[in-house]
This record gives sequence, structure tokens and C-alpha cells, in this order.
Amino acid sequence: MQQEALQILEKYWGFREFRSQQLEVIESILKGRDSLTLFPTGGGKSICFQIPALIKEGICIVVSPLISLMEDQVNALQQKNIKAMAITGGISYADLDRNLDNCIFGNYKFLYLSPERLQQELVRERLKQMNINLIAVDEAHCISQWGHDFRPAYRNISELRELLPEVLIAGFTATATRDVIKDICEQLKLENPAIHKKSFERSNLQYEVIRTEDKFFRLKQILENDGSAIIYVRSRNATQEISAFLNKNDISAAAYHGGLKKEEKSGKFEDWMTNKIKVMVATTAFGMGIDKPDVRTVIHIDLPESLESYFQEAGRAGRDSKPAKAIILTNASDIPVLKNQFLKNLPSVEDVKLVYRKLNAYFSIAYGEGENIEYDLNFADFCHHYQFNAGKTYNALQLMDRCSILRLTQNYRKKTNIRIILSGNHLDMYLDDNPKYAQIMRTILRNYGGIFENLSQFSLESISNKSGVSEDKIIAILEELSEKEIIEFTYSKHDASIYFLVPREDDTTINPVAGFINQYNRSKKEKIEAVLSFIENESICKQVQLLRYFGEVDPKPCGKCSVCNKDKNKLTRDDKNEIYLQILKILKNSQKDSREIISLLDFPEESIIKVLGLLTEKGILKRTANNKYEIVK
Repeated sequence: MQQEALQILEKYWGFREFRSQQLEVIESILKGRDSLTLFPTGGGKSICFQIPALIKEGICIVVSPLISLMEDQVNALQQKNIKAMAITGGISYADLDRNLDNCIFGNYKFLYLSPERLQQELVRERLKQMNINLIAVDEAHCISQWGHDFRPAYRNISELRELLPEVLIAGFTATATRDVIKDICEQLKLENPAIHKKSFERSNLQYEVIRTEDKFFRLKQILENDGSAIIYVRSRNATQEISAFLNKNDISAAAYHGGLKKEEKSGKFEDWMTNKIKVMVATTAFGMGIDKPDVRTVIHIDLPESLESYFQEAGRAGRDSKPAKAIILTNASDIPVLKNQFLKNLPSVEDVKLVYRKLNAYFSIAYGEGENIEYDLNFADFCHHYQFNAGKTYNALQLMDRCSILRLTQNYRKKTNIRIILSGNHLDMYLDDNPKYAQIMRTILRNYGGIFENLSQFSLESISNKSGVSEDKIIAILEELSEKEIIEFTYSKHDASIYFLVPREDDTTINPVAGFINQYNRSKKEKIEAVLSFIENESICKQVQLLRYFGEVDPKPCGKCSVCNKDKNKLTRDDKNEIYLQILKILKNSQKDSREIISLLDFPEESIIKVLGLLTEKGILKRTANNKYEIVK
């Protein structure tokens, strides 16, 4: 068994030995035992289910939460000449049918599916016809309502136990507390599972919490060193702002977020993976399942919403086992922002009931109706219409999604329809006389048929790409033509869609999930408190704090985090005097702000700020109207 596993490891992956505990997981699966594996990010979880699946006859079903994650793993397997397939969104029924047949008859070894896809009747029927050797559940913490990334559809995975009672189930995750581990085993209905857990200690990783009033300045200082980096932020605008700042300062960077076109994402990702771009500035979804070993630094500009997500994101640094840093840049203003964003916007049961009632009213859904109907939603208009707080309303919709009352999809779709009122000959004559409209209209005519007869939908993005004219300009031109009654044109923008899963019953719909809503809110508060404790605790090693949170007993201090280094960098009286003298020397002939002073001194920023504060309190220095320091005469 061990010899065969090693032969496959060398044949397909080129390694001659397994990492710590990988063989133990593989052997327990080959012995026919359900299992749950908890390895830190970069610990080699995928090999643990891929190798036993290759050894055994049949196909392995891999349940995974992200399309990008599935595609990455399928591409990696296909490059090794292993037959693998991912069934993702946007596929027709006929293509789905054909792909599932291929998995039954085509000697495929891996089929990657989303948990939502498992709910389709066709998929379930075809799974029963497959020779399935293993069900691997990736990111298994998503099944637990106490996990940091809970997805309701994961709960349906347990139904595979009834559908395929003889098939093994193996769960895999990089982050789970004791309560979450217990919940995963219960929800997946694992039978006497083998629990494989590596220590979450990352001996090569240096955790730092750095307090700074000027995060951009500190970013520039950190990133002036060589090495690939990820900067995590919470908003799309921040990705653009920070990447622009870094590029302006000769640090190559790219912005990455969910609003980018697929080609843009692929191009930026490829440039980062090949180190043409040094820094990826991204929202937190970026990085899951990405194996870039040489990331030297992961920086959080905003405080994370949980230690689970932070640990997972920080763990993307140093996967080559070489020294790396995970840094949080913070200041006093971050704490109220975190509390406001996540705690003040937690909806109560009554809030959820109110949003649900108004949502039904907004779409004019009668009592007892609405099941299995989808509506486009302009979220901003909905909140404005009912004077709702946007953050709390969004969280209420997410909770209803988690409780399978509705499905919320954020899609920012643009619906555009056009019909040409003039006849073909008259239109040609009009465009000859009005050439400013000709390029757009003739591009549309070349690509869409039937628009003289019917109001037809078309893609603004496609016409923009083919004509080289911006979408905004195209809309302006089409609106002008509509006013002149040359065409009929409709344009509407929606940023979400709502698919109702149950009929409208108002309070009766929400009451059964009230307990979950209350518990979810308590859990969210506990996670925020844990983050704040991690940020504020300057007496216990940062790695020790993290390991204790994940249930490890008696972890040892790392000796290199921002807490462990605090004593090493503790200022002596002589150091303070030296800073004092150097500050006076700097300010002797000109005023300087704190950033300028910090850049000129070879001492920790915190120490310099502290000395500046003391000198100001004692009246030796004062601050000018433009926020610079000067010596008091």
C-alpha cells in the first residue's frame, strides 16, 4: 500500500517522499475509513485524496466551493495526464448530460462539483450510476454554521450518505476550532472518522501587528524589500487605490477583485504567478487554493473579520518553507470600523422578518406564492425605497440565503435590448448622413440578427470590445437614437438577483430559523472579539495566541513575532535620548511631519512617535497648522 502510494507520488508529482502525516491520511482512506484532515494552508491536503483515488478503481467526487479552486486543480491534474473534469456554472442541460455520461463511461478519475450542483436531480441520478471510490469534501469548514465561511448548500452533502451509502467520505480543511471539527463530523455524517490534525504552527512565518498612523508609508517601507506579496483589503476601491500608489512608487502591483472581467483576472494572475508583478492587492476571496510557494509577505490593511480567515490568508506566505511575514497594519481608527462594519450591522430576528416582508412587497409577491421564482434586484434602490441601512439589509439577505429561504446572487448584470424602427434602406441612408452613429450601429448589425423585427437583447461588453468604444459612450449614442425614434432601446442595471426557495409566509417563514440567527450573531461577536484580543494583546506571542485559539495545548513562543521581538527592541534611556537629539537636529533648520522624521531615523516607528509625543507634551516641540513639527523658540 505504502509502496504503491510512493510510486504514484513520484510518477505524477516527482516527489520521492511524503510530507509529514500525508501518508497517514492516505492509508486511512485506503483502509476504508471516513476521515477529517486538518492541515494548515500549504500542508498538501489535495494529494491526500488524489493519491488514494488514483490507486482505487473508479472515480473520486470532489466537492469544492470555488470555481477557480476547481479549475486550478483540474488543470493541474490534466497537465499530469490524469482525466479530470469540473462541472461549473453556465453549462447547458445537454452539456451537463453529456459530461456526466463521460464520467460514467470515459475512465475519468476526478469529477469536481459545487455543493449547489449536487442538488440537481440529473446529477444525483448519474452519481448512482458511477463507480465512485471516494467523496472528498474540500474546505469542509463551510458545512459548519460555526465555521467562518459557512455555506448552506454544504449541508446537502450529507444526503450523499443516503444516496451512496457504501462510499467513503473524507473532509479537508485548513482552519477549524474544536466546535467546528465536531460540527463537521456530525453534518457530514462521518462514521467513526479518523481525525488527522497537524499542528498549525508555521515555524518559518513571522506574525507582526504593526501600529502606524500612515499605512501607505509603512507599506512602501515593507515592500521595498524583494519578494512576492499579497495585500488584503476589504473593498474594490481600495485595491485600485493601493495598487496605483505602489506603482507610482516603483513597486509593481495589480488590483484583483470580483468586478474584473475574466480575461483581466487571468492576465493579472499570470503576471503575478510569473513574478512580472510583485504585489497583488486583492479582496479576501483571492488566494484560495493557489499554490504560489514564493510569497514572502502577506499584509492585511484592514482588520480581518475572524482569526480563521486571517490564519488562512496569512498562511499563503512562505509555502516554500523559507522565512516569510504575515503583517497586520493597524491604528486606533480600525477598531470602531471593524465593530461598525460587522457588529452594528448584525440583523436581529425582527430585522430579518422586516426585510423579508418588504422584499416580498417590493416584488408584489402574494401570501403563499413566490416559490422558485427569480427577480432582479437593484439593491441600492430597495434600501432607499424602505429607508433601510444597507449593511444590515445585506446581512439579513445573506442570513436568509444561509437558511435556504432564498438565494442571493450578486451579479451586476446589465440588460440591454434594441429594436431598429427604420427599414434597412432608410437606416443605411440615415447612417451615411450621420456618421457619428455609424460605427456603433453597424457593429450591432454585424453581430445580431432579427433586430428589425423584435426587441432583442445584446451585450454592451461585446459591442464595446468589437468597436473599441466605451460602454458609457455606446449607451449615450443609443439613447440619442432612441430619442430621435430611430431605434427602440431599453437599458437597466441590476446588482443582484433573488431566487425565492419557499412560498411567502412572512413570520412563519423566519420563525423556524430564529434560533440559528441568534446563535450566528453570538458567534460573529465572539469571532470579532477574538480578532480584537489578538490585535491588542502585546504580552503573549502572536503565534501562541493563534495556536491556542485553534485548540493546541501549551504551544511554545515563536521568538520572532512582534510581541517576541518587543523586548529585543525595547528602548533604553540612551536610545530615547538619541532619538530626542536626532529629532532636534532634524528640526533645527526646517519643519518636518512625522513621516519625514521616521524616514530619517533608524529606530522603530512606535518609538519615534512616542518620543515626539513626549516632546510635544513637555512643550519642546509644537505642531503647526499643516501638521508639521517645529522646535518651540
